Amino acid sequence: MSGHDKSPILTTRQGHPVIDNQSLRSVGERGPATLENYQFIEKITHFDRERIPERVVHARGTGAYGYFEATGKISDEPATKYTRAKVLTKPGHRTPLFVRFSTVIGSKDSPETARDPRGFAVKFYTEDGNWDLVGNNLRIFFIRDAIKFPDMIHAFKPDPVTNRQEPWRFYDFVQHHPESLHMVTWVKSPWGIPASYRQMEGSSVNTYKLINPEGVAHLAKFSWVPKQGVRNLTAPQAAEIQAKEVGHATKDLYEAIESGNFPEWEFCVQLMEDGEHPELDFDPLDDTKRWPEDKFPLLSVGRMVLDRNPDNVHAETEQSAFGTGVLVDGIDFSDDKMLQGRTLSYSDTQRYRVGPNYLQLPVNAAKGAQVRTNQQGGQMAYYVDQAGPNKHVNYEPSSQGGLQEAPRTGRDYHQWVEGHLGRYQTTRTQDDYRQAGERYRTFEDWERDDLIANLGADMQACPEEIALRMVWHFWHCDPDYGTRVAQAAGIDIERAKALPPLPGKPAPGQRREGPTYTSGRAEEAAGTQPGQSQPKAAE
Repeated sequence: MSGHDKSPILTTRQGHPVIDNQSLRSVGERGPATLENYQFIEKITHFDRERIPERVVHARGTGAYGYFEATGKISDEPATKYTRAKVLTKPGHRTPLFVRFSTVIGSKDSPETARDPRGFAVKFYTEDGNWDLVGNNLRIFFIRDAIKFPDMIHAFKPDPVTNRQEPWRFYDFVQHHPESLHMVTWVKSPWGIPASYRQMEGSSVNTYKLINPEGVAHLAKFSWVPKQGVRNLTAPQAAEIQAKEVGHATKDLYEAIESGNFPEWEFCVQLMEDGEHPELDFDPLDDTKRWPEDKFPLLSVGRMVLDRNPDNVHAETEQSAFGTGVLVDGIDFSDDKMLQGRTLSYSDTQRYRVGPNYLQLPVNAAKGAQVRTNQQGGQMAYYVDQAGPNKHVNYEPSSQGGLQEAPRTGRDYHQWVEGHLGRYQTTRTQDDYRQAGERYRTFEDWERDDLIANLGADMQACPEEIALRMVWHFWHCDPDYGTRVAQAAGIDIERAKALPPLPGKPAPGQRREGPTYTSGRAEEAAGTQPGQSQPKAAE
């Protein structure tokens, strides 16, 4: 597992050498990703097709129906100040929904006591069409660029030779990605094993934008807070449950709803003015970071109640399909690179896994709005979307009674985008270590003890070079954190501390120095430094 200088060169399926496998092509460091990301599209679309028929990730899951009831307010102000999405702005209005809870890495029949993030996907059947909010229970993720996702999942999945989840594979990936330390600290603590789906939080993880009727945008993160309280399990508690039941969380949710003990969550949003926010030590678009709640409080916008179990697990829960690109007017994308990559990947996965007409299935079909498209054909089509007055016309525009475009409902949201096209990594990396250290210090004693025990056992199962580097990382998050992991694993803390920083990575607590790739020649000709924007013309 050494001798990296002699490793073969990574290529695309076309045989092209891969020079940068860490960054999407984007317009500037914070700008949107571009459609001609051939390397990424080849990588992610192949990844989406790796398994059939179960999901590649989130295979083990359960679901339920319910409703969302909006308050019509955000921070004691009318919600219309921030958004024109009707699902959030009508006081007391109830929107039907379907939720699927899941684990991430395990197969369809894996135990629900696994130490793993939990998926928390909600499909709102709004009057303006469906809105899918697809996230997890921990508000953050392991990586901040979607091009890394297939590699991350491969490292976390079973070894292709032994077919076992090997700790060294997980930490071999993590040691090269300091942004993962925050999520590792959460997952390896009791928060990595929720006691039940009813007693866990949910989050969008990614940053979205709320758009108001005037076309003004605010950055937004969404969270679900369980009114049943939050409860997690230690490793021994989880082992005791798993010895008797592999689907305890599915059983708990089903029986609670059947008995009329309907679980409920408060739906909250965190808001931030749209912009780069250079005053923060992290980029608000970075999904490996939490927005501090003392600066960006959780503001209640409504509640969710689950009150009905599915009639058939396969037809509803397993064929339910979610996508981060399924938004309604008044809720929009940010340039979060994980969100942009997920938006292509999720829907592409469903078209492959369930079929191109997956949106015709009752659990996925819009209920609050009529569906009229000119799309037709494909596998498993069992009805034709309602056409216009003239059924002979399946195209647009037409003067012969076909479908027509909808009128605009508010002022368009316009985002100014400029920058040099290239592959960029964020320069704001100080909080890669800081937020993980803060999380360690805010844990209760029993949570810290469980975290250290779990990490110590993992380090003992890793090659020495990986274990030393991971202790180095933990020590830079917090000296006590690293020291206790070293003691639990029998590692010499001084040897770990003496390691040099990772090649090509900023020292812990420092900003990365500029982008990793620029075009160079064009910038020299323009008289700018690599990575700098050219002056915008006078308007």
